[in-house]
Amino acid sequence: HISAGDCLRAERSDPTSKDGEMINTFIKEGKIVPVEITVKLLQKAMEKGAAEGKSSFLIDGFPRNLDNVTGWERVVGDSADVLGVLFFEASESEMERRLLGRGETSGRVDDNIESIRKRFRTYQQETMPIVQKYKQQSMVYTVDGMQSVEEVWAQTKGKIRQIELCQKYGP
Repeated sequence: HISAGDCLRAERSDPTSKDGEMINTFIKEGKIVPVEITVKLLQKAMEKGAAEGKSSFLIDGFPRNLDNVTGWERVVGDSADVLGVLFFEASESEMERRLLGRGETSGRVDDNIESIRKRFRTYQQETMPIVQKYKQQSMVYTVDGMQSVEEVWAQTKGKIRQIELCQKYGP
């Protein structure tokens, strides 16, 4: 599991990073960080995982917009196969409630109502077209995110197994 958000937060916390302040500004504004930066950080995390013997990666929180998709395709190209997209469905009010709850302990600058609502708008405008793109290619695996954590995890594991089987045996 590689979290795009964790990679970005680690980079912005690195005092030697030339991109840290810019990443922080984008995150605070609820905007999407430029694709070149995010892809570079994801590749670094994948290379680290590959050095540890890993060959498959679940990338969480990426792509966020069509520019991310084309940037990934341009930079990563054929060196990695995208096998599917996990799409967690949950109502906006439930996501807001959960994020505000997380914000009580996370220390994240973007876990406040203003940033959360900006992120929802960005999500609708920029991320949903990606979901539609991958749905047209029958690559979206939907999980009901309104269930308990345990039920969501069980359903997620089932979808991952389904993706692995499709890779091995075909659709």
